[in-house]
Amino acid sequence: MKKNGFPYHLDFDKTDFRKNSELYRIGVGEQGVLLVQPYKNEILPYWKFKTEEVAKTSAEKIYELFAGYLQEEDFVGADMARKFLQMGFTRARRYANHSSGRKYKMGEEDKTEGLAYPYSSGSKNKGNEVIAQEPDALSNEKARAAAVFKEYWFRAKDHPEYLKQKAAFREKYYK
Repeated sequence: MKKNGFPYHLDFDKTDFRKNSELYRIGVGEQGVLLVQPYKNEILPYWKFKTEEVAKTSAEKIYELFAGYLQEEDFVGADMARKFLQMGFTRARRYANHSSGRKYKMGEEDKTEGLAYPYSSGSKNKGNEVIAQEPDALSNEKARAAAVFKEYWFRAKDHPEYLKQKAAFREKYYK
């Protein structure tokens, strides 16, 4: 594992990252968002993006959790909340672009088998023909939900206290 790489080798069912924050790595984007406990169980119940209104309620609650983690100087919790906000944006955008949630046409074979990460992740149909984007992909309900999450995600990732704690976390654990 690279010094900054996400620690996928850990036993996530048995690792409490609140008690063992030294094991956490920020990773890239949303890495680990559905793995890192106890934060996954604390944040996931609020993560919803079905409509713009639902997304607003969800993003506000997750941002509230984010602010609470920062106040407690729990950087791992804050980073996980930031990742859920980011994932709200990316998942809502996926459905805004493709109402089925699928970007690629179905195929018989796994096109990612044997490829190195990140080419091995995601849809096994990656590499097949891309399904046409929805005609209203920039204005539909999911696009509006995505915009809500994007606003909160950017507020979180650019928050001065988050940036301060992120730098301190890297300084302490990325030696």
